[in-house]
Amino acid sequence: MGFKMGIVGLPNVGKSTLFNALTRTAAAQAANFPFCTIEPNVGDVAVPDARLDRLAAIAGSRQTIPTRMTFVDIAGLVKGASKGEGLGNQFLANIRECDAIAHVLRCFEDDDITHVEGRVDPVADAATIETELMLADLESVERRLQNLGRKLRGGDKDAADQVRLLEAAQAALAEGRPARTVKVDADDAKQWRMLQLLTAKPVLYVCNVEEASAASGNGLSAQVAAMAAAEGNAHVVISARIEEEISQLDAEEAQMFLGEMGLEEAGLDRLIRAGYALLHLQTYFTIGPKEARAWTIPAGTLAPQAAGVIHGDFERGFIRAETIAYEDFVTLGGEGPAKEAGRMRSEGKGYVVHDGDILHFLFNT
Repeated sequence: MGFKMGIVGLPNVGKSTLFNALTRTAAAQAANFPFCTIEPNVGDVAVPDARLDRLAAIAGSRQTIPTRMTFVDIAGLVKGASKGEGLGNQFLANIRECDAIAHVLRCFEDDDITHVEGRVDPVADAATIETELMLADLESVERRLQNLGRKLRGGDKDAADQVRLLEAAQAALAEGRPARTVKVDADDAKQWRMLQLLTAKPVLYVCNVEEASAASGNGLSAQVAAMAAAEGNAHVVISARIEEEISQLDAEEAQMFLGEMGLEEAGLDRLIRAGYALLHLQTYFTIGPKEARAWTIPAGTLAPQAAGVIHGDFERGFIRAETIAYEDFVTLGGEGPAKEAGRMRSEGKGYVVHDGDILHFLFNT
């Protein structure tokens, strides 16, 4: 399982520069990190995980295959997008297809780059986009409530559940709150997701700062950090210009450049990991002489469903999972020594997979 993150932002905030850096980085790493352009504005990038390389080295795997994340450069946002201004309808439809939103905010001053609103205020920019999404959601909710009226009068239970959730969303939106502020019971979670409300999606604020502030941020990014904390959202500081430069260097040159800039790692790596964490995703590994591979699952996934990520037959015919914790595999030196030390466990259908587990599935065909 991968997931899709939409990159949104007002014009001239660095959104496309960031996306281009992501895709060029992925293309440059194509030997080990599969990349494909599905459309001109869609790209798959590898989720960086040093554990995979370490496991592959211990096992002598000939190939490493990381798990991936899809980024979508969503164009067309201007004030009035909810009413179809600019590429409003296309913009809103593209967001609905994404699992989360990376909201790029301009946190730098540059007289040569015009701001669409004539000022640099990332908190106000965030409010502009949030308002457009809430207006679109409110219109969608009201339309759906009207359409459900006849089914509700007919005693349709599913319709009643939908109306209840839509009314909860409507109340929040009418108060100027995004749909993600609505408390949803676990029993309603699936139905809630199916509503595909734009403001129900988790948000990651991406503070695009000037090069000199890439390591520690600046006053503008601090404002965003405070806003994100108050909302319960995440944020990451990044310099799209630096990432663009890094994307055109080889690995050794990139590391030297990062060192010169006082950075421990590329901002894109932090962005990808932050997006991964945003949806409460985790990784397990399958390790062998042919390949070492990472697989994405939601936190709390049971062993049969984790097996199903590889192939549906693995889940349907699941017998058990032979499991080694990452630390045991690394500390003891591989599968054989871990097994000899009694650190390989046999887990059944009720096992909750942990982040970093090395798994081998046994199943009936």
